[in-house]
Amino acid sequence: MYTVAEFAARIGVTVHTLQRWDREGKLIAKRTVSNRRYYTEEDVAKALGTEPPVAHRKTIVYCRVSSPAQKSDLGNQRRTLETFCAARGMQVDEWIEEIGGGMNMKRRKFLNLVDAVLEGEVGTVVIAHKDRLMRFGYPLMEHVCERMGCVLLVMNVESLSPEREMVEDLMTIVHCFSSRLYGLRNYRKALKEALVHDTRPQASAASDN
Repeated sequence: MYTVAEFAARIGVTVHTLQRWDREGKLIAKRTVSNRRYYTEEDVAKALGTEPPVAHRKTIVYCRVSSPAQKSDLGNQRRTLETFCAARGMQVDEWIEEIGGGMNMKRRKFLNLVDAVLEGEVGTVVIAHKDRLMRFGYPLMEHVCERMGCVLLVMNVESLSPEREMVEDLMTIVHCFSSRLYGLRNYRKALKEALVHDTRPQASAASDN
């Protein structure tokens, strides 16, 4: 991936020229989820009139469970997906196994996978069930993969999506909102006390007059 400035330097034109080409439809920039423009080697080939390099894009299988106590479930998940991929003649380049809650969007290996997809390195991501990737927000990941030309292949095996994990995730949501409500009550109490304290000098000054 190239930023606008990097791409301009790569093909020997100015950023203003790229902006004009984008407006005219001559060479339309791709955009990230945050709406930033970027270009690829395919765009370099188009701008320079050369054949784009054929880059190998990886097939990655992602497996996840919520806690170390479910490590045996992680092994079962991988074995099931190995059979699934072998039956389809798929050559897997990388297996990712991670322990972490489906509500946690800061999982290190998960974020590394997202980065690889955004960098155009991944051609296919295979998962056992949608919630193995993330409990909520799956359509967003689906959209990102689609924009980057990456196939998101879901085996969709319900047995590999333990019900106890759903309970744990729901409890996480309840705890999160309970904490926010508690914090809001404390904030309101502190604000009320501050207002009372702020008005006391004014009331005292008025009585002195």
